[in-house]
Amino acid sequence: MGRELELKYRADGETLAAIREKFGEFMPISMETVYYDTPDGVLRARHWTLRRRMENGVAVCTLKTPLPDGSRGEWETECGDILAAVPKLCKLGAPEELKALTAQGVRESCGAKFTRLAKLLDIGGCTVEIALDKGVLLGGGKETPLCEVEVEYKDGDESAAHILAQMLAAEFHMHREPKSKVVRAMELVQR
Repeated sequence: MGRELELKYRADGETLAAIREKFGEFMPISMETVYYDTPDGVLRARHWTLRRRMENGVAVCTLKTPLPDGSRGEWETECGDILAAVPKLCKLGAPEELKALTAQGVRESCGAKFTRLAKLLDIGGCTVEIALDKGVLLGGGKETPLCEVEVEYKDGDESAAHILAQMLAAEFHMHREPKSKVVRAMELVQR
C-alpha cells in the first residue's frame, strides 16, 4: 500500500509567488480532476476518494482511504476509465471490496481544475514535495477558487516534513486547511 501524508495550507497568489521565489524552479502540472462515487454514496460515507485526474494529459486513477494516524492509503494507476481502473487498483493493494462497491457503476460527483507547481526537496534525511495549487473546485454547477500549499511527505524522517510545514506556515502566515479538495468540492454540490 502506498501511504500519503500531506500537510495542506490555505494560501493566496502572493504567498504562492513568495514560496516560488524562496525555492526557485518548480515543475508545472496541469490538473483536471473528476471525483466519483456510487449512486448511493457509499464511498463518500466511508471517506474513500475515487478519482480520475488528467496530469499534463495523462489519465491517472486513484483510490484514497483514511488511516488511523490521519494519513491516507493511496493507490494509483494510469488508466483513462475509472471502472477499468478498479481491478488494477485492487491488484496494487487497494481494498478488494472496491470491486463489489463499484459493481453497479459510479457517477461523477464533483471536480477540480488547477495548475500545480511541484518541487521535490531533500531536507535533513527526508524527501518532501512542495505543491502550489491554484485553480477552481467544481460541484453542482458552481465553482469556488482554490489556492493552497501542500507539503507531502515522500520518504525518510517523517518528523522533518512536519517541521518544514510548520516553518513554512509560520514564515508565510498560512493556516492549516483541514478539508480535502473533494470535501470542499462536495460542499458546493450540497449548497
